[in-house]
Parts: sequence; C-alpha cells; structure tokens
Amino acid sequence: MIGYVTIGVSDMGKAKQFYGDLLGELGGKVLLDMERITFIGESMAKPMLAVCVPFNGEPNHPGNGNMVAIPAGSKAAVDKFYHKAIELGATCDGEPGQRIPDMFYGAYVRDPDGNKLAFFEFG
Repeated sequence: MIGYVTIGVSDMGKAKQFYGDLLGELGGKVLLDMERITFIGESMAKPMLAVCVPFNGEPNHPGNGNMVAIPAGSKAAVDKFYHKAIELGATCDGEPGQRIPDMFYGAYVRDPDGNKLAFFEFG
C-alpha cells in the first residue's frame, strides 16, 4: 500500500550514511541515488524510505506530527535500533518501552535533521 515515504534532509551524504547504517540490518540499502534524492530499501518492489534535499531549494523542515515508523521485529530489536540510531547521531524522543500494555512496544528518535522515527513491535 505504501511505495515510499520521503523526508527532507540538509546533507545528503550524512543522511545516506545514517540511514544506510541504520537500516542495513533490515536489508535496507541504497537502491536509487539521483543526487538530490536517494531511495533506501530492500527492493524497488517493497516500501522504501527516500531522503531528499527539498526540490524548491528551501531548507528542510521536519513535519509536526509526521513520523516514519519502522517495524523492528522484536522488543529486543526495538532497543537495538534505538541505541544504534543514537550512536549514529540521532537524539532521543522517547526511550524504548511498553506504550500500550501487552500491545505496543516502541522507541522514538529524531534523525540528525530532526525527522521523527519510531521503532516498534506489536505484542
């Protein structure tokens, strides 16, 4: 249902390194790199994350209420991705923990450009 989600960044090299390192364990890799926009994912046939320098040339701005949620696969993996993101330069926006009893475990970070990410596991 989702082809790709695009987030604006200020430094393409830094963003490609951050997301390539972060999503590599989920099979994510740079699939298409067109200087201003880069698509990262497992394949062009699956949902991807695109990072781009805004087309209009204006500075990027993280959206208020926008967030990219990444299924981690387990609670332990949520913790692992959260800590890896922090090591890669993200900032904490909510430490790993059970959000809804017996239903949703998640953690939240902001990437180096301020875009909000969630790592989650249902159950």
